[in-house]
Amino acid sequence: MSIKDCLGIQDEELVKKSLENIDYFACIYERYEKKLIRYILRISSFSYHEAEEVLQEAFVRVWRNLNEFDESLKFSSWVYRIVHNTTITEWRKTQSKGKDRKQDIDDELYKNLPSNLNIEKELGRKIDADGIKRVLDLMPEKYRSVLILKFLEEKDYNEISDILKKPTGTVGTLINRAKKSFNQIADKENITFTV
Repeated sequence: MSIKDCLGIQDEELVKKSLENIDYFACIYERYEKKLIRYILRISSFSYHEAEEVLQEAFVRVWRNLNEFDESLKFSSWVYRIVHNTTITEWRKTQSKGKDRKQDIDDELYKNLPSNLNIEKELGRKIDADGIKRVLDLMPEKYRSVLILKFLEEKDYNEISDILKKPTGTVGTLINRAKKSFNQIADKENITFTV
């Protein structure tokens, strides 16, 4: 089966087809691989190789739980939640083993921000990719995750709610607090942004 065979097939239909024929699961993997690797790198301190391993583990979990996918949710939110939880679990394991490292993220992930992203307006300041990366490195995980989901992964409140398993109102509160935290950290660390 080629990936071209899956073009135009909605995620939910691919789930059904994957349960009947495992070859379709490769289509799901191919569809989400790059996005999810980027997401893992953004929310963790993993190297690219480690992020690939985390993604593999997450997709094993996706496969094992595919029968239990709730069709009332967006499939993308469900996959992101599994990847998010797997990443956080693996990241905490490395922290407990004393592998406390700063994020080493490919600058291209931040330089190629979506063109319709208005993070500058939302955060009230002009920013550059290096500045974003430096501030996010210093943020608590709960705030970093919600900002990455909202502004870099371009998820709406409902999707973030599904991914993080938090009520939508809580997501809104977290985003507001995260934006304040972002600005406070930037000011405290004297991180300036290019105009």
